[in-house]
Amino acid sequence: MTDAAEILLECDRFRVERVQRETSRLGRVIRDVIRHPGSVAVVPMVDADHVCLIRNFRLSVDRALWEVPAGTRDREESITATAHRELQEETGYTAREMEPIHQFFAAPGILDEEMYLFLATELVPGSPHREPGEEIENAVLKWDKAIQMVHSGEICDAKTLVALLIMDARRRQTPLSGD
Repeated sequence: MTDAAEILLECDRFRVERVQRETSRLGRVIRDVIRHPGSVAVVPMVDADHVCLIRNFRLSVDRALWEVPAGTRDREESITATAHRELQEETGYTAREMEPIHQFFAAPGILDEEMYLFLATELVPGSPHREPGEEIENAVLKWDKAIQMVHSGEICDAKTLVALLIMDARRRQTPLSGD
């Protein structure tokens, strides 16, 4: 049997496929997989000691979550362009420097979304351009407060946990300028 995929659902930002694959170890495997164009997450450092997080109401969990700015890649744009666009749309900031830090799979058991993590520095304030229906508030927090929120469970969004913990480890190895 050859690999096969049946489209079960197609939306603006993703599609769901039923994938059938012949494997040497398990034989024929059938899985429903969400296909996603990829996304970005941005750690916006306002200065060496302050990060801008957003409080974002998520309908799927019916509550507001603390998050780093993030969003889905438009299929025609580069990952870096997506990072700049999402930062500006959600926070109003533009970044003179946008450095790629890491990439990871968000939930590889059901989803092929690859998330690209960026560090945004040399920020210039501006007005956000949020999508209709988004309920987002900006908050500039001391870095240590954001890390405390990770460890206390106040931050429970996976991409934000990954982003802040990777950046915290990096900061401990190589302090940002001004530290």
